[in-house]
Order: sequence, then structure tokens, then C-alpha cells
Amino acid sequence: MTPRVLVTETLAPSGLELLRKACDVTVRLNPSPDELLQIIGDYQGLIVRSSTQVTEAVLAAGSQLAVVGRAGTGVDNIDLEAATRHGIIVVNAPTGNTVAVAEHTLALMLALARHVCEANVGMHAGRWDKKHLMGSELRGKTLGLVGLGRVGAAVAARARAFEMRVIAYDPFVSRERAQQLDVQLVGLEQLLAQVDYVSLHAPLTERTRGMIGARELTLIKPGAYLVNCARGELLDEEALAQALQVGTIAGAALDVFAHEPDIYPVLRSCPNCLLTPHLGASTEEAQTGAAEEVVQQVVDVLEGRPARYPVNVAALPPEEAALLAPYLELTRCMGRFYAQFAENHLTRLEVTFAGEVAAHDLALLTAAALAGVLSEMDEPVNLVNAPLIARERGIVVDEVRTSETFDFTD
Repeated sequence: MTPRVLVTETLAPSGLELLRKACDVTVRLNPSPDELLQIIGDYQGLIVRSSTQVTEAVLAAGSQLAVVGRAGTGVDNIDLEAATRHGIIVVNAPTGNTVAVAEHTLALMLALARHVCEANVGMHAGRWDKKHLMGSELRGKTLGLVGLGRVGAAVAARARAFEMRVIAYDPFVSRERAQQLDVQLVGLEQLLAQVDYVSLHAPLTERTRGMIGARELTLIKPGAYLVNCARGELLDEEALAQALQVGTIAGAALDVFAHEPDIYPVLRSCPNCLLTPHLGASTEEAQTGAAEEVVQQVVDVLEGRPARYPVNVAALPPEEAALLAPYLELTRCMGRFYAQFAENHLTRLEVTFAGEVAAHDLALLTAAALAGVLSEMDEPVNLVNAPLIARERGIVVDEVRTSETFDFTD
């Protein structure tokens, strides 16, 4: 039976074409929450962007859902905990828009440095305001990156081409990785005190929400600029507006906002605040890349293959996934076989891996074994939710590795 996939937001044509080769596709743009609840039960896959809210209610109503794909990076519009509970894999497209967002970040920095927008408005109004638009160079300036993931690293590489000094705050990046990027890791307060430009590239979590507020803005020197192309909620917009009005910082450029498309109205009245309507990923190349990246993963999941960028299960590099793929069905079948004769009140499961395979990341295989063992339960169990269900039921899982080969290589 051909799997059915619902697409609720605009997807690049090449992505839709790829999807239609493997699936029965329905495009229903921007359905209301009630409409989505009514129709989602007929589909095995769902592809969204940032507008569709994939809530607990939607996931519960999606009785056949196996995978939700986000054609972009952030997944804050998807209830990941509920997806995991229901055994639904969530995938995104973390690399498709990296270059586009990095380039937009540099474009905003250049526009701030050279007063591009103000100059354009003046010229169209018939004014030649050259003497009032003295700018500054990026060369020699210090750029502080709050977040050194894919986009942050891409911004760092481009900033180095402008001969900028780049420092970064990211508690989840090693010093070795930072050295490879020619970036110095520092604490957040140390970063804010040094920068001429600070650019936000952190993910949105409870820890990072509002991480740049009134106090942090006072740590930035008055001549510095702030750029945000990541998530609007990272920044206290009211505090930023006040800082811009009183001159705590020289200016800001925002591409993302806490309540899109609504913007904190005071920001519109700040002449030193450059605003763009979430254009970071709005390039033809980025939209095509993100669409194709997420579609391929949705198809892979629906056809029984591991996804390349799963959000709520362990991710494996392509070469690892290819090597371990034959063992996924084997370990699941072994788990189901065990479930048929195991005694009641299971409290511990031991999975032993022998030979060369033991040197690899085995989390998915252990999850497959668990899914098999728990397959007789009265709720759906799969690779996604098996570890969670095992923990909730008090089952201890031991992963034993040995290089001994017994009768087989692995």
C-alpha cells in the first residue's frame, strides 16, 4: 500500500516531485487546527514548515502517523515529547538553509555598518545625504557569536574572510572544534563586553529563552550592534527597544521575532533598528535544499530505512546507518522472539554485541531489540518510544560489548 503524506505548507516543487514518486501526496495549505485534527488520521506522514502547530492533539489524532518532517531547522512548532510518546519520528532539514541564513546575517551586518537602508530611502526621496551617512568597516572588528552550530560556524567562516576577529559562546562546542574554525571560546558576559557586533545563533530552549535581556544589553558597549537571525524568543524585544532608544547600543538588525508576524510595535519606531520579515532561509537554493532533505527522510522512514537527521531518536552518519541497517530487523525479531517465552514482570534486558559491530554506536539496535520485546503491549512501540516506555516500566537495559567473535564475524 502506497503511504499517504499530508503537506500543509508551501514546499519547493523539486521536493514535491520527489515525494510524489514514492507516496500519495495531499497538499492542503494552512489548514485550521480543527481541520487538521479531522484529516490527519488518514496519513502516515506529515510535512510542515514553521506555521503549522503539530500539537499533542494532532499527534494523538494521527493514528497512522509514522513521521513528521519539518522543512527547515527549528522544530519548536512540533510537540517532540508527544511525538516520542506516540512513536512518531520527527525529522528536520538542518543543513538546507545554513548558507542562506549565514549570508543574510552578513548582509544585515553590512547594512548596519554602511547605513544601506537609510541611504536607499534618502536617494528615492531625492536626497543626497552622503555626509550624514559615514559608515565603518567590518575589517578589524570583533564579532561575537552566541551559538557555534552549523549556522554560527558558517557565519564565522565568512566573517574571517572580512578580516574580523571572531569569538563565540557555546557551552556545547569543544575548544578543538573552535580552534578548527579559528574562533576563540569565551563566556557570555566576556563576549558581550568585547564585541562590535553580536550575532545570535543559539537554538530555542527553556535555557536560552530570553537569554539577551536588559542586563545583558547593558554589558554591550554603546557603539556595538546586535543581529538576530535565529529565534525571536532569544531576545527580550522590549528591553532591546529601550536600549536602542536611549543609546545603550548603536543599533540592531532583526530577522526573527517572538510573535511572528506581529512585531513589538516600538521596534518599528526605532530608526537604528533594521527589520526584515524572516528572510533568513528565503532563497531558492535554501528552499529547494530543505524540501529535498526533509522529503528524502520522510520517504526513508516510511520505507523502513533510518532517517539521516532524526530529532527525537539517535542520529547516525550515513555510513554508520548503512552498516547497521541489516541488524535493525534482526534485533527487532530477536526481541519479538524473546517476548513469546519470557516470564512476566520483566525487569532487565541484556543485549550483547560481539565482534566488529560492537565498536559502533548501537543505540538504535538496542532500541530495536526493546521494541521487539515490548511489541505485545497494548500500545504502539517502535524505535522512537521503546527506550522511554522501558524506563517508565522500570526495565533496566544493559548493553554489553565484546570483541570476541564466537561463531560469526559479528
